[in-house]
This record gives sequence, structure tokens and C-alpha cells, in this order.
Amino acid sequence: MRTPENSADLIAAEDVLLFANAAITATGQREFRSGALDQQLSLDFLHTYVRVNYHRLYAASLALDINDHNAARIVLGLLESAGEASAEERRTEGRLIAARLARLPPQRVYRLFREVRRAGINNRRTRAIMRDWLAARPDLGHDAVKYRSGVKTAARHVHLRCPQGAEPLTEVGSFLFRPGKLARYEHPLLDAWRRAHYEQGAVAELPFTVAEGFAARHGMKREAFLKRAAPRMTRLERLRTHAVAQRPDVDLAAMPLTRLALYVLSLPFEQRAARRTELTGALRTAARRAAGRHAGSWGRVHAVLDDSFSSSGSGQKRRRPLAVALACHHLLEVLAAPGAFRGLWTSGRGDALLVRPWGPTPLGMRVLDALEPGPGGAAPDRLVIVSDGWDNAPAGLAGEVLRVWRARLDPGRRTAVVHVNPVYDAAGFDVRRLAAGVPTAGIRDAEDLPALVEIARFAEGRTGAAELHAYLDRRVALFLGEKETENETENETEKETMS
Repeated sequence: MRTPENSADLIAAEDVLLFANAAITATGQREFRSGALDQQLSLDFLHTYVRVNYHRLYAASLALDINDHNAARIVLGLLESAGEASAEERRTEGRLIAARLARLPPQRVYRLFREVRRAGINNRRTRAIMRDWLAARPDLGHDAVKYRSGVKTAARHVHLRCPQGAEPLTEVGSFLFRPGKLARYEHPLLDAWRRAHYEQGAVAELPFTVAEGFAARHGMKREAFLKRAAPRMTRLERLRTHAVAQRPDVDLAAMPLTRLALYVLSLPFEQRAARRTELTGALRTAARRAAGRHAGSWGRVHAVLDDSFSSSGSGQKRRRPLAVALACHHLLEVLAAPGAFRGLWTSGRGDALLVRPWGPTPLGMRVLDALEPGPGGAAPDRLVIVSDGWDNAPAGLAGEVLRVWRARLDPGRRTAVVHVNPVYDAAGFDVRRLAAGVPTAGIRDAEDLPALVEIARFAEGRTGAAELHAYLDRRVALFLGEKETENETENETEKETMS
């Protein structure tokens, strides 16, 4: 019988895992089965509950593979509640916050700084963190043009000294607070912004999101503008404007795997079929890059992949669950031993490139198929289920199949089973699970799959709170010990450009 202390530790471990799943998957946006308000209220409760009851673990979650939305919320929560932490904890929090901000997209950091100002958080630690982040920006002039209101808000909040003048390193203050004062700027982007008000030629020198507004003001034709702006567009901007179709020399394989899967699913079936070699090759190359040192190390892998109608997501997260499943299909193929992967879609479709959200979710039937021995009569070493967990054809069959399999046919756990779920269940404050004995982890990007399989084992109940805390401590040490390069501080939407 567990002692009260052990029971408390177990509850704490379960709470932390629950919060980790939410912080990985939930973004406060509408999902297929729940509205945005439900998502936001559920997240609000979880953040407050974990911050108040497990403050140290709340800060440590910044070192996990959580999404940017929740990382920013955690930073805001830690800055708001500085009085709840000891001096040593505040020092560790400061390092974690600085490391996480360096990895966040700059537009999200500036949005966070606006929230900090709105909340009236202006203590010495907050100002130091904001000043250090601004000082580490590679080109504050670029930020002043692209994120003008964000830079202005941050500079005001921390009382950042922006000397007035015409020198390249001091003229940002003039640009932000006294526009039109200087006849010209030494910084090329600042001067391009000045000239773009009356000179069409300067428009193409600006970041794409800024140049779009000037192009509309000058009445420039969209096709001509896109052609001139192409050299300064990021890869994601090219995809959004369909520039890839106009420039087939773009290297799709350099895209992150899940984002590439989203792009593939946005194409009509005819284009997917016509570009099969290109798209499949790009997905496999991105999957090999994401697998890294884990490639070929998982043995025989069978996967059940959800392409039911609910994988269409929502208007805010269009086709996101299906994209995660498609990306996991290619990643698991690389992680498995050569020729030892078998992927089963719930629809029965055999062509991964042409999947679409359709039909019910017969997870139980596909799990039965996946547990069938492969060539040579050997059971799979791993069974990975990628689904939102709404098993409905018939309801509950997948959980019962897995329960019987584990209890009667595989009590020695020769086959490792894990369920990764890309959809947050607001009503349950967690991702939906198939069965109590099946480890489940939330997933947002397929690239995080190897790390999520590791953390999912804590949800199986065979490890204790001490092991979980030790794992979090290792992740924090690794997170803070990694050498931060400039490439790591920039998000793809900000920095990656293609010629």
C-alpha cells in the first residue's frame, strides 16, 4: 500500500505529465470538437494550477518540447509571480527564460513584451531580461522596420536609451520616436523604408510583410511585386504566396518535416500525383534529417495513422492532425530498420501522399491489423498510434484490443506501444487516451516524436516521480548547456531566405 508521501509524489508526477501534454499540443485555438474559448479557459486553469502548486516544475517545462504559445505564457507567468520563488529559483528561472526567448520567433517575443507592459510587470529582473534580449538581436534596425510597434513598446517599457542622431547604431531611436526628423538614414533598411513612401524601387528592399503594404499603396501589380520581392522572401512566405509553383528550383527538402507535410496536403490531388517524385523525395529527406542519430534504431515498427474526418482540424488549424500523421509516417519509416516499417491508415488507403480527411475512426480494427506478425512471424518491436483518440467504429474497441493484447498475449511487453495525440481535449485537460495502460503523449510537430516517446514512458505508471524529476533536471541541464548560435535564435519565418 502506498504511503501518503508516495501518493502525493504520484499525483505530482501525473499533474506534470498532464501539463506537459497540454503545453505541447494546445494553442488556445479552435479544434475539431472544441471551441477557442473552451481551449483558452482550460489552458488558463492548467497554467495557474501548475504554477501555484509546482512552481519549480512549471519553470522546468520551458526545457521541454512545448509549443511557442505555451512557452510565452510560462515566461509571462514566471515574470508575474517572481515573489513566489526563492532567490536560487529566480536565478534558474532567469536563465531558462533567456534561453527560451532566444529560441522563440522574434514576433512572438515582441508580442510577449506587449503583454508584459499591459500587465504592468516592470521589476528589475524583467527589465534586465528584456534589455539582454534586445541587445542580442543581430540587427535592431531590421526589427524596427519589421516589428516597429513591438520594438517601440519594449524600448519604452525598459527605458531603453535610443540616442538621437544619424549614426547607424544610434539612429533607431530617431526612426521610432521622431520619424521624419532625419533627412536620410545610414542603416539601409531604415532608409529604404523612408524612400519607399515615394519610390517604388525601394519597396523590394524591405522585408516582405512590410513591402506588401507599400506595394498596395503604390498600386503595384501583384505578379510584378512578387517577382521583385522574391529574393527577400522567406521560405514560408514563398509557400504562402504560391511562389514555389513559379520557381520549381526551390528546395522543399530543406523545410521542417511537419510544415512540409502541411504544404503537401494543401495541394490538390492532381498536383500531388504529378509531383509525386519531388514531394515524396522531399518528405523522406526531411524525415531523415529529423531522425538524426535515431535512424534505423527502432527495429520493426508498425504504425496506425488517423486520416478520419476529424483529422481535418479546424479553420484555425486546418489539416494539422493529418499533417502530423503524414509526417510521422515518413519519420517512422526512417526510424525503423530498413524494410521493417508498416503504416496503416484508418481509411484503409495505401498511398500516403494522397491521404485526405475522410470517414469514421476504426482504430480498433487497424490496431488488430498492426499487431499481426510481420514477415517471419515476428511481432513488431514498436506499435505507434497517431490519432486524436476518438475511436468510434466501434467505440472503445482499440482500448479493449490493447488491454487484452497486453494482459493475455504480450504480458512480457515485447512490443512497446505508444499513442501520440496531436489534439488537446479541453474538457479533459489533457490529450484523449485510448486505454489506461497505454502511454500517451501530446505531439505538435512530428520532429519531436523520439523525445516524446521517451517522456511517454512516465505515463505508463512503471516509473516513479523521482525518475520524472531526474529526467526534467537532465532536460534543464541540456537546455541551458547547449551553445546558442545565431541560427538558433531566429525562427524560419524571420530569417531563412532563399535566392
